[in-house]
Amino acid sequence: MEMLRAFSGALESHKKGMLGFCQDLIRIATENPPGNHYRECIGRIRFEMDRLGLRHEVVETPGYGDLPRFSLLGFQGEGERVLYFHGHYDVVPAQRRELFSPRVQEGRLYGRGATDMKAGLAVMIYAAYLLKETGTPLKGRVGLCLVGDEETGGRGGSEYLDRAGLLGRNGLAMLTPEPTSGAVWNASRGAVTLQITVRGRSAHVGLQHQGINAFEGMLQVAAALQVLKSEVEDRRTAYRIGPEAAARSILMLGGRVEGGTNFNAVPESCRFTVERRFNPEESLDDEKARLLTLLEECRSRGIDLQVEVLQEGEASGVAEDHPVARRLA
Repeated sequence: MEMLRAFSGALESHKKGMLGFCQDLIRIATENPPGNHYRECIGRIRFEMDRLGLRHEVVETPGYGDLPRFSLLGFQGEGERVLYFHGHYDVVPAQRRELFSPRVQEGRLYGRGATDMKAGLAVMIYAAYLLKETGTPLKGRVGLCLVGDEETGGRGGSEYLDRAGLLGRNGLAMLTPEPTSGAVWNASRGAVTLQITVRGRSAHVGLQHQGINAFEGMLQVAAALQVLKSEVEDRRTAYRIGPEAAARSILMLGGRVEGGTNFNAVPESCRFTVERRFNPEESLDDEKARLLTLLEECRSRGIDLQVEVLQEGEASGVAEDHPVARRLA
């Protein structure tokens, strides 16, 4: 109890600094796509880590040119075992620039990324710092892992760190303060995101017999995918999820749709996305293969289509009685 009181008192004394830091992060428009202002944001995070005396290093993902990708790794404590705090600093694109002007209203902080998840980053960093300031004894280290590109699948962030052997090294658990309405999430769906482009041939509407309508081809592909959708969305996870409807597996069509040039021209190209989010009991390899097999069947019926995999990742889950899950609960 004495340790908790010391920690709570230290937290109260740094409330203003933590809020200011989070507001600064919100002001940096780290929209992804395409990956704007990552260097500026990681610089602001480094400044705060230096000010608080927390050890850290910045890792740049190679091959990103004018819009580079950066991750930051830091630690508090000593020893081999590591409890990781993991989070991302990129945000989804904003419809209005004023969303990057943070405001506090009735005790709440508003702004693009305030919840998802720049407040989470500030909390992680200050939690590590308060352990240091209060001299809290640790049987190991707390690790900070801050990445970009989470909103587009993690290729320039977590995925690169994983390939480089830097993600979760010596980890006993990893916590991520994403918005969950206060619930402890002990499982995560996997993902396969495809972009499908159907090709046709352009012609004026008065001569449409000379063209090939890519939109009509896209409808045929979408119809085949809807049959699969009805089947996979009957599946439910055994993990305890609320509400009940959220326990279903997911196949979403048309998150993004593009095509055509004008109302009086046969569209020569139509493009749409397919978002497959599968439950922990399901397999990435199996679900990806089912999608690709279905699309190959469409191609065999004469539909000219191309497929690009935008992202993919395994599902995961931890038992409710895991010691870390119990402690969090």
